[in-house]
Amino acid sequence: MARDTPVAHVEIKCHSLREDPEFQPADQRPLTAPARLRPSTSFTAGFDLFQPFKKWVSWLVPMFVAANSVVFFISMYVNDCPKNSASCVGRFLGRFSFQPLKENPLLGPSSSTLEKMGALEVDKVVYGHQPWRLISCMWLHAGVFHILANMLSLVFIGIHLEQEFGFVRIGMIYVVSGFGGSLLSSLFIQSGISVGASGALFGLLGGMLSELLTNWTIYANKLAALLTLLFIITINLAVGVLPHVDNYAHIGGFISGFLLGFVFLVRPQFEWVSQRDAPRRYNSISVSKYKPYQYVLWIVSLVLLIAWFAVGLVFLFRGENLNDHCSWCHYLSCIPTSKWNCNAQRFTCESSRLGNQLNMTCLSNGRSGSYSIASSSPELQQICSQLCN
Repeated sequence: MARDTPVAHVEIKCHSLREDPEFQPADQRPLTAPARLRPSTSFTAGFDLFQPFKKWVSWLVPMFVAANSVVFFISMYVNDCPKNSASCVGRFLGRFSFQPLKENPLLGPSSSTLEKMGALEVDKVVYGHQPWRLISCMWLHAGVFHILANMLSLVFIGIHLEQEFGFVRIGMIYVVSGFGGSLLSSLFIQSGISVGASGALFGLLGGMLSELLTNWTIYANKLAALLTLLFIITINLAVGVLPHVDNYAHIGGFISGFLLGFVFLVRPQFEWVSQRDAPRRYNSISVSKYKPYQYVLWIVSLVLLIAWFAVGLVFLFRGENLNDHCSWCHYLSCIPTSKWNCNAQRFTCESSRLGNQLNMTCLSNGRSGSYSIASSSPELQQICSQLCN
């Protein structure tokens, strides 16, 4: 294809046969390799935009969303509220109807159903030899509001990360961070049950932070990106100090994801990428693929992650309660105020009622009782606390 060429005085330089002939305008300096390979934000006619890093198609994160949704529907089917309770929410849904709001305000199944499906319960993990609950609990959700919040967060965070780094690395961070969140939660909260993908989601946030730090030199607006990410992380962790929220799972997942980010989300130097894609005559100077500090962070993070999992599992299966070794750590999960009592979150009961007759069972110790009672929420919580104490 022909195209117009501007008129210029051309000087022809002859070189030996060992070198390529070079033609250049007399009034211009020769192009250098970095100038040719420098990425541009605009398209030039006849040339492709230089993209140093591969873009991936996100499919694993949507699969995670689908898997969590399917497991929730299965748990509602197994729950079968009309068969076990006289007052269900949305009875027109049949066996998919929800437990009474006083029992589960999140519109979901009963605690016994979640326990049956694989919720995290420390006694069953340690003494019942069911360590798989450390993984299975991250695929269960307590209700509609719970799963909607988690899946929307997963879509907004996970799809972007998978497009940037691929399904293998993001899948590893998601699952391993979920395990780390379950592990820390089981070391501090040893009564009741815990479910949800929050630990895995906080792992992705931790991975985003470590990715920003280890790839610091390739970002344009470094400080703005760091402050924005720190603000998002701080707000999410602050929500965890409210009652009935397992902030230990959030913290454990975040720490695990933060360490994994230094291992899985490290980017090569742009100079190395430029040298790899440049013509051979520009590759006279060898450039290391990664910076020295990236290697250091990779090794230190991997060692810390292995040590954290090893020590945590030893403490867990020895039956240790870390609250006995840390007098202030309970404030990380709940800060008591005049509006709520943090101790109430430790007790979980299952109840059924026929008329004024109430049957209640404490899920942490198995004690049960029958009471004649009016429908008063504070009174029900008080009875549950008495049964579990």
